Amino acid sequence: MQNFDYMTPTRLIFGRDAIAKLPEVMTQFGKKILLTYGGGSIKKIGLYQKVLEVLEMLKGYDIVELPDIQPNPKYDPSVLDGVRLCKEHNVDVILSVGGGSVLDCSKAIAAGAKYDGDPWDLISYKVKAKAALPIVDILTLAATGSEYDCGGVISRTETNDKIGYIDPLLFPVVSILDPVYTFTVSKKQTAAGIADAMNHTIEQYFVADSTLLNDGFCESMLRSLMTNGRKCLENPEDYTARAEMMLACTYGCNGILALGNSYSGWPCHGIEHALSAYYDITHGEGLAIITPRWMRHILSERTMDRFVKYGINVFGIDPTLPKQEIAGKAIDATYEFFESINIPMHLRDVGIDESRIDEMAHHIAVNEGLDKAYVPLTEQDIKEILLESL
Repeated sequence: MQNFDYMTPTRLIFGRDAIAKLPEVMTQFGKKILLTYGGGSIKKIGLYQKVLEVLEMLKGYDIVELPDIQPNPKYDPSVLDGVRLCKEHNVDVILSVGGGSVLDCSKAIAAGAKYDGDPWDLISYKVKAKAALPIVDILTLAATGSEYDCGGVISRTETNDKIGYIDPLLFPVVSILDPVYTFTVSKKQTAAGIADAMNHTIEQYFVADSTLLNDGFCESMLRSLMTNGRKCLENPEDYTARAEMMLACTYGCNGILALGNSYSGWPCHGIEHALSAYYDITHGEGLAIITPRWMRHILSERTMDRFVKYGINVFGIDPTLPKQEIAGKAIDATYEFFESINIPMHLRDVGIDESRIDEMAHHIAVNEGLDKAYVPLTEQDIKEILLESL
């Protein structure tokens, strides 16, 4: 078991009508708010108006808005526009309303607002942030776990970079989670959220040194996501299924599943970041395509027992079968689950052909540190996984 130093300072407010506590939450901060949101879904479901009504109960508050934050949030314009607004209006707190992309962007803005130079210096780790604005979020999509972690992923289109920016200053102060706000999420985005959260769990499960406790957490997380994910797709207004899926996604990235484990390297995320940086595909779909191909690529005598445990405890595969057969069936079951929830399972299905495979493999090998992953990956390994995914 590895040493660790762990803290999660985020307050979670979870359940029906959780937004009722927003006035009490916001009075802890100053009176100038940057309200961040995406392409308009919060207006369609009435959440935008509800937030404004709640904030109107607080007298003397000024609200500045940053709308139209895109999936795979962009450094330019969204982060730069948000930083500019914060500085121009002396913003005290950011209120992020939406999914993980809105929150990831808000985290970069929070750090950039307190930095005098180019915010990309912070995102690319050239400079360590010394301060950040506080963030409160109201979540509308179960997927990324950004509501309970200190990281966010930002894309810089002109350089094909997509960087996971992590800093303890970026934990949301308060996250408000009402599963009702996920009822109207499309089947495509619900399925992508399931795949994203499952991969977060898988990336922390496949390590060299783990504990029985953490393995149990991860295995039950995966079973819960598959069971409740299907229910959410069959009946989008199943509150119990939406609530458990939302909570499972919240646990995904804040480190609690991997306390004491050795480092995994997050290889599937490292590979997918290039796919969505180069082609702007849906992150969860990219992960679903890559994950079973990565699994098959790393299967060996060294990793065999891990796959056997995964197959028996997650998918209920017969433990009396030969190890190689159990491992193969486990990988097949992973692929088949993603396929069963209508995720496209080939890169060609999402508009990616072989024309830039070499370029992406090199970019990943240089930038993602996968030579230190659970099973180290060379540029050739990465290329082979991408080609297998076509």
